[in-house]
Amino acid sequence: MPSPRSSRERRTGRPEFVSLLNQRGPTAPDSPNRRRESGGSVPPPLPEEDCMRLNPSFVGIALSSLLAVDLWASKRLGVCAGEASAWGSARPLLKVVEVSGHGIPWLLGTFYGLCQSDSSAAREVLLNLLFALLLDLVLVAVVKGIVRRPRPTHNKMDMFVTVSVDKYSFPSGHATRAALVCRFVLHHLVLAVPLRVLVVLWALVVGVSRVMLGRHNVTDVLFGLLLGYGLYSVVEYCWLSPLNAPALFALWTH
Repeated sequence: MPSPRSSRERRTGRPEFVSLLNQRGPTAPDSPNRRRESGGSVPPPLPEEDCMRLNPSFVGIALSSLLAVDLWASKRLGVCAGEASAWGSARPLLKVVEVSGHGIPWLLGTFYGLCQSDSSAAREVLLNLLFALLLDLVLVAVVKGIVRRPRPTHNKMDMFVTVSVDKYSFPSGHATRAALVCRFVLHHLVLAVPLRVLVVLWALVVGVSRVMLGRHNVTDVLFGLLLGYGLYSVVEYCWLSPLNAPALFALWTH
């Protein structure tokens, strides 16, 4: 005769242990409080800086992506970085362009013109150009010393007359100076339209040559051009004249 247990299993179609589990009720998931009560250890929360690393901000991702694109583009555009580069034969010509945007020729040329000038109006323009060039040198050196971005790895350190901060890349001093001189010349010299176009083209070629020679990354040049353009506004605001700087002009009176 079948036992009551066997007949009950056949009627329900389920093993008896299922009913035993139902009697125990649903099992609640382990919560931190329950683990604490049972004596289990709960891992401490991550520090805030670790959470930031695990969950980088949108700005951090954007800056990292921009830096990667900048390095990639600078490497691809450095076609005259060496004699064996794709456009290595044009390297000597671009090095002439490099000298044309260097600070020393501009400083010496401006100083010589200031000494030889007989016109008070010309002396005023040249003195302010000299002031602009010195301000450019100081500002670029300070920014380079603060940022300390190394030059591109494909750069050859055969530059014309360098100082200690020239081992850094950001910003491009040539690009800053080219933009500053370009804007200064266009505002204070009366030039025909073709010459004005040539001045603008010279500034752009100086900036592009810095990337092609492998001296700078693209962002170094772009920031340098913007810095030089804005620096001219500072020079205009602090414009030196015989009225506000009579001692300086007395030095150059023949």
